[in-house]
Amino acid sequence: MSDTFLFYAAFIPGLQNIIADVIKERLPDAKIHKLLDGAVLFETQTSYDKLNFFCFNNIFAVINILEHTNDSIMLEKHLRFIGNYKPQNTQSCKDNKKEIESGTLCASMVNTDTIVNNNKNFKTFRIVVSNENVPASIDEKLRTDAEKTISRLSGLKVNRALPDTEFWFLYRNEKNSQGQSFSVFMKRLTLRPSWEKTLHKGELPPPLAWTLCRLALLKHSETVLDPFCGYGSIPDFAAKHFHITDLICSDNDKQAVSYTAERFRKRKNCNFLFHNADFYDLPSVIKEKSIDAIVTDPPWGQYKDINDSGFLKKMFEVFYKLLKDGGRAVVLYSKDDNFLKAAESNFALQKNIPILLSGRKVVIYIFVKK
Repeated sequence: MSDTFLFYAAFIPGLQNIIADVIKERLPDAKIHKLLDGAVLFETQTSYDKLNFFCFNNIFAVINILEHTNDSIMLEKHLRFIGNYKPQNTQSCKDNKKEIESGTLCASMVNTDTIVNNNKNFKTFRIVVSNENVPASIDEKLRTDAEKTISRLSGLKVNRALPDTEFWFLYRNEKNSQGQSFSVFMKRLTLRPSWEKTLHKGELPPPLAWTLCRLALLKHSETVLDPFCGYGSIPDFAAKHFHITDLICSDNDKQAVSYTAERFRKRKNCNFLFHNADFYDLPSVIKEKSIDAIVTDPPWGQYKDINDSGFLKKMFEVFYKLLKDGGRAVVLYSKDDNFLKAAESNFALQKNIPILLSGRKVVIYIFVKK
C-alpha cells in the first residue's frame, strides 16, 4: 500500500467551502479529517512536492495529534508528551495514555519520519507554540525537553532566532463545530517571509488573488480586466495560473502601474495592456462590451479612503459598459449595504463570501451582468 501523508494547511478564514472543493478537485483520493475556519486537516497519497496548491497561506506536515474534551492544559501536555517520547513506548493510543497523564486524552502515532527527513541544507530548528492562532508562552523546561527530542531524532540543532525550519505545537478549540479541541504537532513546510513584510502596501496576498481568479471562472480565450490593478497580484495570477493572455490593467497610481508593467514586460505571447488612468476614463480607451470578466480589489478603506460619495455607482456603471452581456465581475470589498445597492440595477449577485483579511471583515462579491 502506498504511503499516505497528513497535512495541516492554513488559509484565509471564510474560504473553507472553496478550499474543500479545491482539495477534492486536485486530490481525488484525499480525505478531509477537519475542515475549520481558516484551516484544514487532510490526508492524501500525494507528497508535498506534488501538491501544487496556491490557496494556502502555509502548509504543515503533521507529526502527531492529541484530541481531548478538556482543553485546560492541552499544549503543556503535548509538549510533555513529545519531550518524554520514546518510539518503543508509543505505538498506539492505549500505550500513550500513561505518558500524557490523562485517561481521556488520545494521541495518534508519532510520525518520526517527518522529524527525521529534512532538507540536507537544514542545520537548525526552533519550536513555535500557538494557542488559537496566537503565540503562546510555555514552561521553559517543557520547551527544552521537546527541543531535545526533536534534536535527537532529526540531528538538527536549536536556533530560536534564525532557524532553517520550524516545528509547531498548535492548539485549537473546536467544540462548537467539531465536538472537541485538539493540539497538533507538525513541521512547517512553507518557509517564506511574512507577506506583511514582502508585499507592497495594499497588494493582495497571493492565495487571495488566486482565489478571486478561480471564483471568476476564467477561461484561456477570454479578455480579463482589473481596473484597480495596483501592484498586479490579480493579473499576475490570471496569467500564470489561469493562462489568460488578453489582460487589461489600469490604476491611477503611477508607481504601482510602473511596477506592474515591469512585472509583465518579459512575458512572451501575451497581449497585456496597461493604462495609468482613473477608472472613470476607461470607457474612452476600452471598447464597450469587450470584457469577459472583471476581477478586482477596488479601494475599500484599508489603505485608501474614497471620499467620492458617487464612487460605487460610477464604478458599476463603468463595469456595465465594458462587460459583455452575461459577463462576470468578482470584486473584493468591505461589507457595505451601499455597495450592493449600487450594483443591483445592472448586476445580479450570484454569491457573497465573507472573509477575514488582516483582521478586517471583507466580502468577495460575485456578480453577473443582467
